[in-house]
Amino acid sequence: MKRTYLITGAAGFIGSHLVDKLLIDSNSEIICVDNFDNFYDESIKRNNIKKHLESPLYKLYETDITDQQSLKKVFENHQITHIIHLAAKAGVRPSLENPLAYTQTNIVGTANLLELSKIFGVKKFVFGSSSSVYGSRKDGPFNEEMKIDKPISPYAATKAAGEQICYTYSYLYNMNIVCLRFFTVYGPRQRPDLAIHKFSKLINEGKSIPVFGDGTTKRDYTFVDDILQGILASVEYDKTQYEIINLGESQTIELNDLISLLEENLQKKAIVERQSLQPGDVPLTYADISKARKLLGYNPTTPVNEGLKKFTAWFNEYYALRK
Repeated sequence: MKRTYLITGAAGFIGSHLVDKLLIDSNSEIICVDNFDNFYDESIKRNNIKKHLESPLYKLYETDITDQQSLKKVFENHQITHIIHLAAKAGVRPSLENPLAYTQTNIVGTANLLELSKIFGVKKFVFGSSSSVYGSRKDGPFNEEMKIDKPISPYAATKAAGEQICYTYSYLYNMNIVCLRFFTVYGPRQRPDLAIHKFSKLINEGKSIPVFGDGTTKRDYTFVDDILQGILASVEYDKTQYEIINLGESQTIELNDLISLLEENLQKKAIVERQSLQPGDVPLTYADISKARKLLGYNPTTPVNEGLKKFTAWFNEYYALRK
């Protein structure tokens, strides 16, 4: 049976890579919903989907997931079978500045999609959650059975709420839902506000990079191709009605070491500007991926030193073209 995918946030970093893969690997119809939020330069997203627009299998709707009436028209126009919900107000620190906007998009927008999925009989719903739901922990690796009742940013709280709403709909309406907790995704097209991209740009320009704390915080950086592997496997997963699954590399690196790797790849020295730790930042992210391996056959293959080489190659080409 032919599939029709609805991908929210499909013009963004992860979403546009996912569309690339689906257009190559399947004969499915791809429906893109994106509001081209001004969180960062809209032209970046426009460039991400430039080639997608050429495909007869691709349809773009420039609408907001908080607008249920506009969303309903998308469902009425297409017999949607699978939803991969990646749209969100992103970022921990910005969520402290505008928590209401995060609540509206990440909670209300998710509820809108679930309600329409129920009404229109969508077969599968995949929700892009975040490792931030684990809060401030030092007892890694993090597994899916850990309590997530102490989020330390509005962004984290809204992602945890999204998982809860997904469970409710799965329980009440027998919907097949997988919530994927992404651990610090990076790679070509990464959002410009995220550390690897932001630091690379500043180092390349000879400007100082803001480092919050002493640089000993650790992150589980996950290359985008590995995330895609997990997303696509979760689409096929049907053994249980509802699951929460970590997607990470299950390897951590200190911020200081990450900066050293960036210097090595960019062949430029970083000018480090030490600043105090920021509210909402966590000391550690570290994924236990044993559940993903067992249920999805997930097998990440890109350690951070290899992933940064691929990112740097894209970065150099991208900024050369923008000059």
